[in-house]
Amino acid sequence: MQPDNKDTSLEALKDIRTIMDRSARFISLSGWSGIWAGSTAMVGAFLAYKMLHTLDPDIRDGYLLGALNPLDSRLVYFVILAIVVFIVALAGGLFFTIRKAKRDGIVVWNQASRQLLLHLFFPIIAGGFFCVYFFNDGFHYFVAPACLVFYGLALISASKFTLSDIRYLGMIEVVLGCINLFFPWYSLYFWAAGFGVLHILYGIFMWNKYDKKPGR
Repeated sequence: MQPDNKDTSLEALKDIRTIMDRSARFISLSGWSGIWAGSTAMVGAFLAYKMLHTLDPDIRDGYLLGALNPLDSRLVYFVILAIVVFIVALAGGLFFTIRKAKRDGIVVWNQASRQLLLHLFFPIIAGGFFCVYFFNDGFHYFVAPACLVFYGLALISASKFTLSDIRYLGMIEVVLGCINLFFPWYSLYFWAAGFGVLHILYGIFMWNKYDKKPGR
């Protein structure tokens, strides 16, 4: 009877740990959310690239965006594009996350998800102020590095309240943003790599690790 009692105790401890994890961390992030966000970012980067070539057919490295006057009306199109990409990526991410949470029987809006959003958006909002400053002062080519760095810091901050894997994604985003500072004329490509390619790769990894059903 002793082995049975031991096994029962171990199972009980595992159940308690699972309950504690679910209450302290939001673990229903879907790999499809990353794939969707990355794909949306890639489409946005492609459209921005086409828009830049429309402004100057001979453009090669996206330098024109940094050279435009902050009052240039053409910048409005890039701002609108960025906002649309953000909204579409966020909406898709929420959809896949909510769907996964319902499938796993987890409440979406709880203490863990509130802490996750707080620690995620605080650095993002701070980064937004930096981006607005760069934008108004005409340093548009520094907007992408700031986005990457502050977004990476946001992921690192939020990783405490969700799957720890996003910490590594955040670290890579920060490193990529720092490198981008030394090559500002290639900001569009760094932006596409950080928000597009990395998110898709991260989403595929997360899907295989957490979402993929056994036997598939």
